[in-house]
Amino acid sequence: MYLRFVERLGLADAVTVANAAVGFLAVVVATVDATLAARLILLAAVADGLDGVVARHRGSTEAGPYLDSLADVASFGVAPAGLVAFLVLDARSFATDPLFVGGGVGAAALFVAAAVARLGMYTAYDSDSRETVGVPTTLAATVLAAGVIAGYTAPGALAAVTAAFALLMGSTITYPDLHAQDALVMGVVQAAVILTPAAHMATARLPPWIGEGFAFALLFLSCGYLLLGPRFYWGDGIRSPEETRERRA
Repeated sequence: MYLRFVERLGLADAVTVANAAVGFLAVVVATVDATLAARLILLAAVADGLDGVVARHRGSTEAGPYLDSLADVASFGVAPAGLVAFLVLDARSFATDPLFVGGGVGAAALFVAAAVARLGMYTAYDSDSRETVGVPTTLAATVLAAGVIAGYTAPGALAAVTAAFALLMGSTITYPDLHAQDALVMGVVQAAVILTPAAHMATARLPPWIGEGFAFALLFLSCGYLLLGPRFYWGDGIRSPEETRERRA
């Protein structure tokens, strides 16, 4: 059987599609292993950065931006929301605590809706810019995943953070794109968090705290960019908000 997209999509598009598949796997795995699901979300984040690198070196197709947003909905919208929802459902029963469970699942649903809206706006208005309006979905998903791996799995707190991210994704806060070297550092730390379990299985000489240390490092870097990026992460040809206002005046 002839598959129409084989000849019309490029290598970067294939990486993007794989990213979406990993997001689906994260949702399925979340029903049995929250930590593994969080690692799959980080794997999707690595793939999300990789498809941009491949596109710059091998070229991209017209479908690329649309595929990227669709894949991000799966990996950084549905997957982290599903992870939080399953943790809430695992902690409480709807029959015994309907308000808590309804609020937690509702926060996850709000996160998905905000992610879809934000990614659609990004594709339409910000994809050619070096900055983006609202908290990036990849950043929100990374903070949630790193938090779960680091041990912050209290369902109430996760639901509250998820709801806050939903609001922040729809905010007017402007985030500059990560510089290439900083994106590489983030990707290396993400990869270290993903691969640490395999390293522990391969050798008992690796200290047990190594994996948790990488998770905390990723959480620190992500939260640093989340909180300080809009105000202090400028340069490399990107103007600060004050400079932009002065030029317009």
